[in-house]
Amino acid sequence: MAVPLFDPSTPLQPLRDELHAAVARVLDGGAFVLGPEVAAFEEEFARAVGARHAIGVANGTEAITVALRGLGVGPGDDVVVPSFTFYASAEAIVNAGARPVFCDVDPRTYVATADHVRAALTPATKAVVLVHLFGNVAPVREVEALGLPVLEDAAQAAGTTGPDGAPGAIGTVGTFSFYPSKNLGAFGDGGAITTSDDELAETIRVLRFHGSRDKVGYERVGFNSRLDEVQAAVLRVQLPHLPAWAAHRAQAGRWYAEAGLDAHAALPDPTPGATPAWHLFVVRAPDSDRMAQRLAEAGIGCRPYYRVPVHRQPPMREFAGGVELPGTEEAARAHLAIPISAAITREQVGEVVAAFAPHAG
Repeated sequence: MAVPLFDPSTPLQPLRDELHAAVARVLDGGAFVLGPEVAAFEEEFARAVGARHAIGVANGTEAITVALRGLGVGPGDDVVVPSFTFYASAEAIVNAGARPVFCDVDPRTYVATADHVRAALTPATKAVVLVHLFGNVAPVREVEALGLPVLEDAAQAAGTTGPDGAPGAIGTVGTFSFYPSKNLGAFGDGGAITTSDDELAETIRVLRFHGSRDKVGYERVGFNSRLDEVQAAVLRVQLPHLPAWAAHRAQAGRWYAEAGLDAHAALPDPTPGATPAWHLFVVRAPDSDRMAQRLAEAGIGCRPYYRVPVHRQPPMREFAGGVELPGTEEAARAHLAIPISAAITREQVGEVVAAFAPHAG
């Protein structure tokens, strides 16, 4: 049985009529940018996350850049960020005019700890970007205790819960991506910024709209970064189903454990108190490339994501210096994403685990 790495379409099949109606509603209304659908989605998403404000933006990368600018980050500032993450987590820092300073991660959880962040602090550190990678929960409160604002990169963590709340409502500000493969996916690009700081939320709203409140007077040099009405309407249809989809992703992770996958590869460890809605289910094994080949031959979708961590990517080398990140290097070398989705079945999980069996011992 072939098992895809992603299956974003199956959960949407029962929602097709609602999705068509939502798009038609936008077409009939004639408002396509920052209209009633965006306003309604922002209110609904903020409530779902547990923050006072959600501000829709064009994509998850710009969400980070705009949020950092809202925090006052700019030239001359350093921002600590894990190297084992998607490139955009650091790219957005550079686009905000600041310097990324790379920290390590725990390869068992794939997230940075307070000790990792502390080791990377400089006198110029203005903020920390903590990544809730693959849907796990980074220790935001512990890092906040270091005395710096924490931006939660929650692009892969919609629907996850943790001991201090949901990603996006724990730190000073959170950012989300609604890329189609995400736990909550649009039909194109989209993103959001969440915060419970009223003043910061207002600053971010101004920044996303050319630094203006009315496109007549301008207060800042801002961005043209807005969530489209059509995408907001599509996301509104899906949002009520996110808790059930997230619970299914978490259950699928437990199925892998119950099926004995840990005999063949190291499973990701949820951080204490977390119930991750796994965006990706990423295991570790010394022979991960050979495993990937075997799984592919069996029709199992799989792939490594960050074999070359961000600090070793050519455009980032000028910022990396001689930094040594052993946890990052281990995670990069050994990780492999295997199938998970809001529609994966227990039988499919069994097929995946069976394909690992030749590697036992």
